[in-house]
Amino acid sequence: MPEDRTLTPAASRADCAAAPERAAPTDTFDDAPLNRFHLKITALTFGANFSDGYQLGIIGIALTAIAPQMHLGSLWQGLMGASALIGVFAGSIVIGWAADRMGRQRLYMLDFLLIAVASVLQFFVSSPEQLFVLRLLIGFGIGADYALGPTLVAEFVPRRYRGGLLASLTCLWTVGYIAAFFFGTYLIGLGGDSWRWLLLSSAVPAVVVLLLRLGTPESPRWLLSKGRTDEARQVVARFVGSHVDFDTFAAQQPATTQRAGSYRELFGREHWRNTAFGVLFYNCQVIPYFAIYTFLPLVLVKIQLDGDDFLSEALLNFFLLLGGVAGLWLVARLTRRRLTIGSFVVLALSLAPMGIWPDAPALLLFPLFLVFTFTMSAATNLDQVYPPELFPTELRSSGVGLLNGMSRIGSAIGTFLLPVSLGSLGFAPTMTALAGVLVIGAVVSVLWAPETSGTALD
Repeated sequence: MPEDRTLTPAASRADCAAAPERAAPTDTFDDAPLNRFHLKITALTFGANFSDGYQLGIIGIALTAIAPQMHLGSLWQGLMGASALIGVFAGSIVIGWAADRMGRQRLYMLDFLLIAVASVLQFFVSSPEQLFVLRLLIGFGIGADYALGPTLVAEFVPRRYRGGLLASLTCLWTVGYIAAFFFGTYLIGLGGDSWRWLLLSSAVPAVVVLLLRLGTPESPRWLLSKGRTDEARQVVARFVGSHVDFDTFAAQQPATTQRAGSYRELFGREHWRNTAFGVLFYNCQVIPYFAIYTFLPLVLVKIQLDGDDFLSEALLNFFLLLGGVAGLWLVARLTRRRLTIGSFVVLALSLAPMGIWPDAPALLLFPLFLVFTFTMSAATNLDQVYPPELFPTELRSSGVGLLNGMSRIGSAIGTFLLPVSLGSLGFAPTMTALAGVLVIGAVVSVLWAPETSGTALD
């Protein structure tokens, strides 16, 4: 009877003990059976995505209490909404570059230490300047993890499961955002300094993730790229399994990974198109997302819904969650290119009527907004899937960091400008501009989106 390749590594080792003739390595690294460590490294990376969604969710709610207490105008409110996003840019760029040179593991630990400390200090702020700096630091830590987490997951998990596990990271962003909405809505209703407790609550997931990450190994692909073959062999044997043919895995790593990749190579002849596509695809997706959902109550008022209506916001959050879950299925069933192009088309068609006919009945605009919400949440599952697949090992962390960082600069600009644009230009031109961003994303994807589904990483 043929050997069952779905056995776990633990079961396989026990089987080998009873039948020594099966002890020879038989699995390739990219096609090894999924084991508990693969799930653990993915779960630990959930922390950055949950924290990012939670941090963005709570600041929008907290600002309703902070603004009158600290006498914040629209400029300061925009800066506060964008502060963490600016920090994500810096953290993604700097730590993404550093991780390709220093390794992923150590920085993977330190970033959540920074997030935890800065989150606690938010409780004690006495000025908008202090809060702005702390949220920049929180964003820096989250940005660092956006460069490190997906890179580690992509470099460890088997290619068959890579898309689904990476997509689940974005789904946890949605869970964090929704958790912030419900908890924040309850807590901020208590009045007084409840916003301090709300901001402090973001330290809880950070501390939990930090403790659970103790003992995380270094990426064997990165170790091989630095010529540290014995260490890579030990990591593979301990965490992936002795059934993996390590020698074949090591031999398959391109010779170009035996050096440190130059950041300039991301813009060189071989990689510029993937870099340009990644930056534009990511920005065209998240600029409307972050701008609209950071100031969701303002948008609901403009489509003739009560911005304080808990039921309408709860329904939108439900569609965010539903879309995130559906996105996991779509990532598994559709190719990267097909899902990217199709989602941009649906998003543009569902948002454009709000700009073309802003005075339309709420019974028309709100269902379209639900479609936009569902599709956007599903499509953003690609944000953690596509970037690691666009670059080779020696440039992967730098490339992922660049794409995440540039996307957050775009998000920060969109978040900062939305309340300003609504006040000066009006609702219709603002929604038209955001729909235009989505059209650009569709065109760029048709021209440049590569197909990376099921490919083995180098």
